[in-house]
Amino acid sequence: MATITPKMVKDLREKTGAGMMDCKKALAAVDGDEQKAIDYLREKGIAKAAKKSGRIAAEGAVAAYVSDDKKTGVLFELNCETDFAAKNAEFKALQSKLMKLIADKAPESVEELEGLKLDGKSITDVMGEATATIGEKLSIRRFERYETEGELTSYIHMGGKIGVLVDIIGGNDQLGKDVAMQIAASVPLAVDRAGVKADDLEHEKEVLRKQALEEGKPEKIVDRMVEGRINKFYKEVCLLEQDFVKADPSEKKTVKDILGKAKVVRFVRYQLGEGIEKKKDDFAAEVAAQVAGSAK
Repeated sequence: MATITPKMVKDLREKTGAGMMDCKKALAAVDGDEQKAIDYLREKGIAKAAKKSGRIAAEGAVAAYVSDDKKTGVLFELNCETDFAAKNAEFKALQSKLMKLIADKAPESVEELEGLKLDGKSITDVMGEATATIGEKLSIRRFERYETEGELTSYIHMGGKIGVLVDIIGGNDQLGKDVAMQIAASVPLAVDRAGVKADDLEHEKEVLRKQALEEGKPEKIVDRMVEGRINKFYKEVCLLEQDFVKADPSEKKTVKDILGKAKVVRFVRYQLGEGIEKKKDDFAAEVAAQVAGSAK
């Protein structure tokens, strides 16, 4: 049996909005597994879902490059240690050079990118020199490169906290920007139902099934209820079915409605630092240590 720590309870509460005691009970029921505890709370009707924001800890910036003809584009995340360094001119210049290199050379992975040369130097040397100049460790996190017969549009939100690259056939520049902003704001998982991963769909169905049983619904109607509720899931995660964020609520327009004859082929959305947890220093302990040291 895993030990349930106050931090585990606090983290689960932040992600689900459930009460402290409910979070503690959920963690105890699943031997401390956070994802299973989230499902447990949903099944009991205590939490709707984990908050989408999660724990965003790494610093740096998400940036985008789109060629003049809008046929080649890159979405790129470069990490550093502080938000201050991400605003440094050298940091931004390096990120721009690396994006252009990705666009031109089409590496398929970070490892392949690191094997290329930039300005006649290895990427390892370039990163090392930038680290020395900026004074912080820099790391290439991830990138996505698109080539298209349609047009590419990018959108960067909050100075690099969120970035989107979207591939559209038809429409105009404003439509592309509107769709990119929609993706940034509403976090779809796929363009349409066909694009939803089978594992994500089966997981959602299982949660909804247990939720219905927990509500006391008869076994014989549970499957029908799940199929009805899964439509709401699709509306939340499929871009074309989402309510268009810029429309007047009374109009009830979806993204599909505003596209008209245009077609979204694919998209990628990055949120700075998602999936990375940065060490949190104990400031009080640090001050205490400094005071103790100065007293010697």
